[in-house]
Amino acid sequence: MSYFSELGLAEPILRALSVKGYTDPSPIQRQAIPALMEGRDLLGIAQTGTGKTAAFSLPSLHRLASAPKPRQNAGCRMLVLSPTRELAAQIADNMKGYAKFLNLTIQCIFGGVPVGKQARALERGVDILVATPGRLLDLIDQRALTLKHVEIFVLDEADQMMDLGFIVPLKRVANMLPAGRQSLFFSATMPQAIADLGRQFINNPVKVEVAPQSTTAERVEQFAIHINQAEKQALLTLSLRAGLADDAAENATHGAIDRALVFSRTKHGADRIVRHLVAAGIPAAAIHGNKSQAQRTAALGGFRQGAIRVLVATDIAARGIDVSGVSHVYNYEIPNVAEQYVHRIGRTARAGATGVAISYIAADEKPYIRDIERLTRVKLDLLPLPDDFQNQAARLPAPARPAPAQPQGGGRGQGGGRGQGGGGRSGGQRGDRPQGERRDGAAGEDSGERKRRFRPRGPKGLGAHKGAVRRAG
Repeated sequence: MSYFSELGLAEPILRALSVKGYTDPSPIQRQAIPALMEGRDLLGIAQTGTGKTAAFSLPSLHRLASAPKPRQNAGCRMLVLSPTRELAAQIADNMKGYAKFLNLTIQCIFGGVPVGKQARALERGVDILVATPGRLLDLIDQRALTLKHVEIFVLDEADQMMDLGFIVPLKRVANMLPAGRQSLFFSATMPQAIADLGRQFINNPVKVEVAPQSTTAERVEQFAIHINQAEKQALLTLSLRAGLADDAAENATHGAIDRALVFSRTKHGADRIVRHLVAAGIPAAAIHGNKSQAQRTAALGGFRQGAIRVLVATDIAARGIDVSGVSHVYNYEIPNVAEQYVHRIGRTARAGATGVAISYIAADEKPYIRDIERLTRVKLDLLPLPDDFQNQAARLPAPARPAPAQPQGGGRGQGGGRGQGGGGRSGGQRGDRPQGERRDGAAGEDSGERKRRFRPRGPKGLGAHKGAVRRAG
């Protein structure tokens, strides 16, 4: 008998876990599931990749299946909020796997796609809704969704929600939820501001902490190289080329690369890195807020399947990346928020594997590294530049010129809706994106391809222009 069967989970859920090959729980699952089965609220502090989704999904599915109810029009019984599109889709896919043998409907909504189709999918109601905050509020404002039937509420990656400016939207959501709901609040870090936010959602919670706050995974080897900003691209290209070579296991400094994740601070920087890598014969793709949803899905799918060995991402988009086999993480630019470093290198060394994280530090980034080392209490091991670096760098091919930008259509940002303004009417920025970032696409989300309307300049019809032009001479 497995641990999950001892918990008393419904037989269809146990069957789904058996299909997935789940037998032993992760630490957060072992601590959280019994309390959630009792109906308690939960405050979970855990790094990404620790099994959080199963920790809240399994007891919630058990509760919903044990007490079936008719679906309410435009309503849901369970609401899961996620900061990014990719993470929302990932959570929904996992929950569908756990609910494979249950008669429960699961719907995922986020920005970057037309809102009308999502509204129609909610007309008859669903059991479980996974959403980003912006698109959730879009649908509520259009009266396509109500939260008055929510029995279970999950807020995932709360610290990233705060980084993206979702405080006001989250407070608005909190005011719409029924008072008698069960609430689950997860965050990788728990600074005071996040704790204050949590108190608005959870009541007398069980606290579960599976790793000390802001600590990095023990199985990740962490290195740093001091280098001029202008030389970072050449160093990255040479390092990836060596790690992806057939003889990398014997000759590469940090072993063979299965898949590598490269972090850029900006969207345009991510695209520039990819152009250089592709010019050097390294299969790579970028994922960030300026990409259409189809482009992001294709890049992530290629990375998962191994067709693309290198994925370049911004911090926001990377929250949805849960890919086994990420062996190396490269911090091309050092994050100016120390907690982001924890999230970045948490992409590797998952499911018991080991990983390597290498940070390229320019002169103006040294203060950021000091903040990171102070937060994580880990001193990064310094590495020298490779032998003959300058000569090798000089021989690298130049990248192709970037193609003219094409309008992407569809989105207000990473999560697909409103950012700090909470409804778009209370000030602040619109879009599920950090402050200062531009919208994902040129077209608005609410109608998919909304056309601009212009007020007529004057009366229409033949001769309407008469007298408007003065004769010269």
